[in-house]
Amino acid sequence: MIIQSERVWLAGGFYPAQITIENGLISAITPGLSSRVDKDFGARRIIPGLIDSHAHGAWDYDTNENDPQGLRRWASRLPEEGVTAFCPTTVTDENATLLAALDNISHVMDEGYSGAEILGIHLEGPFLSQLYRGAQPEKQIRPADVTQFQAFEKAARDHIIAITLAPEEDHQFALTRYCAKKGIVVNMGHSDASFEQALAAVANGAKNVTHVYNGMAKYVNREPGLLGAALNLDGLYGEVIADGIFVSLVSAAHLYRSKNDNDIIMISDSMKAKGCPPGRYMFGGEPMVLGDDGATRRDNGVLVGSTLQLNRGLYNMVERAMVPFSAALKSCTINPARLLGFDSRKGKLQRGYDADIVVLEDNYQVNTTYCRGTVAWSIS
Repeated sequence: MIIQSERVWLAGGFYPAQITIENGLISAITPGLSSRVDKDFGARRIIPGLIDSHAHGAWDYDTNENDPQGLRRWASRLPEEGVTAFCPTTVTDENATLLAALDNISHVMDEGYSGAEILGIHLEGPFLSQLYRGAQPEKQIRPADVTQFQAFEKAARDHIIAITLAPEEDHQFALTRYCAKKGIVVNMGHSDASFEQALAAVANGAKNVTHVYNGMAKYVNREPGLLGAALNLDGLYGEVIADGIFVSLVSAAHLYRSKNDNDIIMISDSMKAKGCPPGRYMFGGEPMVLGDDGATRRDNGVLVGSTLQLNRGLYNMVERAMVPFSAALKSCTINPARLLGFDSRKGKLQRGYDADIVVLEDNYQVNTTYCRGTVAWSIS
């Protein structure tokens, strides 16, 4: 199959080109246009498939639930927003709940599903700070424990590829070192870490900061903290929730301007209420309310998570926060692919890569999404 457009994203710009898809891969990219193609998308933009490395659920499914059909439904619908790969992300909960949830995800990964590819599991908690737990359930938060994490690994059949922890709760960075040695990405988040503690965690293998600005102390002149580390340490990745609610557009733009544009990760941090009408839902065993603004909150007003579609995140960053298109696109394609170790086959339009391809309208609505060469969503 050959598709083409006047605007295909190649090497940091849009160019007329044809893309040949064979056996789920991009087998050729040919500059210029031809009359002999299977699908001509005219002047619509063709970009790499989007990657959401931090998302808790959608369409009435929560990652902590033992619900295989809910997970399959989520994966099948993500291409509607241009997402072709993602990491189901758990939250702090009772051990029995987490073990069942991890078993559920791993079974779906092993048994099969359609739509966006599940790259692996992101375990957010339970090894977090009580002070900056946010909406994470208080009673289940605990210090980092390698033995407990190994039980999670066993339930997940080694499908855990990322963990969020508070580095100050990881004694002698034992869990950070364990994960780094195994190639599991260590994210720092929901943390009261000082700048020095964050720096030490990076020196011991931590690679990323979970939802920068959220779940951490404010930046203070003499106490830069984890936020200071996120903004200043070279090579340290930083996530941003790109909905304009959890992080103001000004703050989001500042992150993109402060960091190397290879080190920013756009995320949805979406909850099960995404794609659902306003009302009451559950998260981490506790109720939350979805408001008309698309954000979910506890009854006390604490923000829980977003209902962001990642194509709208791209719109928000480019058209509202005035982030350059190249930097914004990197943050939801090649950057998460590189962080998670999939950049040899995902995150760009290149010969030999997975044919994860998105066709965008000028208003950022998704026209067509290909997941590994198969049309997973089409507006027509």
